[in-house]
Amino acid sequence: MNCPAALGRTGETPVPTWSLFSGMIAHLRGKLLAKHPNQAIVEAGGVGYDVNISVPTFSDLPASGSDVSLYIYTHVREDQIALYGFRHSAEKQLFEKLITVSGIGPKLAITILSGMPADEMIAAIRGNDLARLTKIPGVGKKTAERMVLELRDKLPAEKGQEQAAPTALSATEQDVLSALINLGYQRTVAEKAVSSIRNNGSFEALFREALAQLSR
Repeated sequence: MNCPAALGRTGETPVPTWSLFSGMIAHLRGKLLAKHPNQAIVEAGGVGYDVNISVPTFSDLPASGSDVSLYIYTHVREDQIALYGFRHSAEKQLFEKLITVSGIGPKLAITILSGMPADEMIAAIRGNDLARLTKIPGVGKKTAERMVLELRDKLPAEKGQEQAAPTALSATEQDVLSALINLGYQRTVAEKAVSSIRNNGSFEALFREALAQLSR
């Protein structure tokens, strides 16, 4: 799509119109003209806005002709402006986290939100459940691995399940933990292995026991 330019004062370089829209639309309130499982058309101020939506948002929309409000994420590219709409701010926030993952763009993020309830997806990411995540259309093993790696510590714990405060490690155990992380083990996995030993042995003994735990 060719975007017209917004002209400034004489002699100034024209500014592409698409660049003026970045981040401008954050919320829409108006009449719902039409709805489909992946699209809603909302009239606001005499303008019909074509909004990409997820299946959960579609299911939560009122009947066509009703008033509706949507939280909006405006995605701007050099040749396109696309709107993504959400009935609830929590869904928008999850969408914004998903698109920070390498290889996940807005369209795939909407597909992911449509393919699994948000609470189940958060639990799968936090639980490193790749088998569950790869059941979502468009999500392969590598994408699922990136979702876990990049989002696990950024997502809230499940309701009613507060994370237990970590037990303080001794100086030797801290050294073992650092050694395991340097070997490439994830911190949470390494901490669990070290905490499961809990003895006063030497660094070498603790290190070997921790490796044995991790190899099981």
